[in-house]
Amino acid sequence: MYNDFAYLYDELINDVDYKKWVDYYYKIFSRFGHTPKLGLDLGCGTGNMTTEFALRGVDMTGVDLSEDMLLVAREKSENMDILYLNQDMRSFELYGTVDFIVSSLDCINYITDKRDLLKVFRLVNNYLDPGGLFIFDINTRCKLENILGNNTFILENDDVFCSWQNEYDKVRRICDFYLTFFCKQGNVYERFDEQHSERAYDIPEITALIEKAGMRVLNVYDNLSFNAPKENSERVFFVVQEQGKR
Repeated sequence: MYNDFAYLYDELINDVDYKKWVDYYYKIFSRFGHTPKLGLDLGCGTGNMTTEFALRGVDMTGVDLSEDMLLVAREKSENMDILYLNQDMRSFELYGTVDFIVSSLDCINYITDKRDLLKVFRLVNNYLDPGGLFIFDINTRCKLENILGNNTFILENDDVFCSWQNEYDKVRRICDFYLTFFCKQGNVYERFDEQHSERAYDIPEITALIEKAGMRVLNVYDNLSFNAPKENSERVFFVVQEQGKR
């Protein structure tokens, strides 16, 4: 995933306010009496969230499956002390524990097999300090089925045109994304295609997996707020804590 797309990601996905997201994470830390010092950005992509944490004095590690995404991340944080690791979320390894882990922008939805997601959660539990926090968000079933699913979107700027077509399978609860890019190269346009998939998870389903992995859910919030999720919520955040048990 995210090979050619890595070099267009920041240009096309430009509506995310990373500072606002990290501000929200800090509000969560404050609410649960946590002081972030050493953290992991799991599924860090091009490192925007990782970099924002590092700018606030946090010792950060970023993990991502895409070498191209990590190349972009390293370029933008060239003079910063961030460790980037090219690893799969389902089998990542760290050199020690951290006091918090974040996984942002629906990375969890990309784990489409529940058994694999349980592996991710068990690894998170393993690499969190006792009492450490794990904060992540998911696209809700409502968003994947009713807003993204079976719809087409167009993203474009002066040099790139992208057609984004989606298909949602209610039985599999999988939303498949088909992206076609036309990128300007001199006087011609080069085409390339990408396919991605996200699974729709429900809150009780995620909670059960978290508990099976040995952690506990402290709370679940509607998008970037401290409100309870609604039926039509498009994104929800989980705040999870390591329980000091192995």
